[in-house]
Amino acid sequence: MRRPTTTDLYVLAWRHVRRLPDAPVRGLAHLVADLVWLGRSGGVRQLERNLRRLRPDLDERALRRTSRAGMRSYLRYFVEAFQLPGWSHEQIDARVRAVGVAPVRDAVARGESPVLALGHAGNWDLAGAWASRALAPVLTVAEKLPDGLYEEFVSFRASLGIEIVPLEGGSTFRRLTRMARTHPQIVPLLADRDLTAHGVEVDLLGSPARVAAGPASLALVGGHPLVPVAITYERLRGADRRRAGTPWGLVIEFAPFVATADDDGARRGVADVTQDWVTALFERVARSPQDWHMLQKVYLADLDPARLRSVPTAGE
Repeated sequence: MRRPTTTDLYVLAWRHVRRLPDAPVRGLAHLVADLVWLGRSGGVRQLERNLRRLRPDLDERALRRTSRAGMRSYLRYFVEAFQLPGWSHEQIDARVRAVGVAPVRDAVARGESPVLALGHAGNWDLAGAWASRALAPVLTVAEKLPDGLYEEFVSFRASLGIEIVPLEGGSTFRRLTRMARTHPQIVPLLADRDLTAHGVEVDLLGSPARVAAGPASLALVGGHPLVPVAITYERLRGADRRRAGTPWGLVIEFAPFVATADDDGARRGVADVTQDWVTALFERVARSPQDWHMLQKVYLADLDPARLRSVPTAGE
């Protein structure tokens, strides 16, 4: 008998989790999150290293409490991803509260395609499903995954109104640049972790880190507005909770546009524009650190020195 693959398990979850009652599924997810947190896996330890640098004001007790809440938030994202294909448009709208969205909506109305700089926080799939109807068609990039899992993710996101470009080296940027110019749309890019050899070194609230160059590069080359966007969870109560059918809602906070040109009209550099969106985004992420699902290495102190050669830094 063939042993189930990761893809098999994802497909099984996408087909059946949506049919299960919400409360028991969320309760099970909390239990799994707590067990993983108690097990002190490498991912949990890395999460705490990241949180310690993001929020150096937290003492050890507060850090452990935040990392536990972080694992619950992370598992909540997965549960919602499996439930999302079964949600109605009304349920999606009831779960989302957008802050500062008017300038983005105006830019789309002018025929522009804003580039959104996102972190791995909250539920970006739910945000994309909401934005594909509330704002404009959504175009983004996804890492290629093994064993057919990438195709499943592409199919899942297509059902939400999200078009995917695979991450395949230099051709990805050229294709994304071309597609972003075809019609007004929004282009959200998860960029708080560099998956290439061309990342940018930044000051992430006081600690050196490496992030993706994509948002700044695309905005500069294509002449698109660049918007940092923070995504966090919030508790729903009363009528809001009844409409959503869940205790958790999503806040999508659109920060002011990042300047891509100097006062004299000269185009700014990728590194400086990247630093600006990182600062704007993470000042907001730091307010809800438990929703930053970063179990991988981001800060230079944790990264392999061999990967850090020839990395541009802000100001260069």
